[in-house]
Amino acid sequence: MKLIALAALPLLFATQPAFADNGDLSLAALAGAHSPDLTRAQKKLLEKYLESKARAPHPSGKKIIVRAKAVTCRISDVDITYHSCDLDFGTKRVSFEGRKAHELYATLVENDVPSDGAAGSIYEAVTDLVCTIDPDEVKGEGGGGASCNFNPAK
Repeated sequence: MKLIALAALPLLFATQPAFADNGDLSLAALAGAHSPDLTRAQKKLLEKYLESKARAPHPSGKKIIVRAKAVTCRISDVDITYHSCDLDFGTKRVSFEGRKAHELYATLVENDVPSDGAAGSIYEAVTDLVCTIDPDEVKGEGGGGASCNFNPAK
């Protein structure tokens, strides 16, 4: 019995769930779609990944970096149809509502961003988002190739 407890100990200290790369890839793709720093080809590749196309053509040996100063998404528990997101890339700010906002909101939840709320609104927000995508590793379909770091907004 003690052996089983010791074997499970590393699981208690894991900082991300086993599907972290999946959530990170989704977060990078959804935020990256609006980034002024990514090329059209990079955005298209990230879009392909959201369409379950891990083997999409890409330049070998080149990583994609998605950066945002802040990502804030909001839903309402009063107007249950309301979903909005604001992305701050430093040089550009983007706001959108509806289905795309809900998708990004849900992806923030999937990435264990703590919720906050006030007066009928529920927020998911991060600052200093940096996601690194390695298309060569994603193409290998071995469960890796995406990582995101961020600070939960306060």
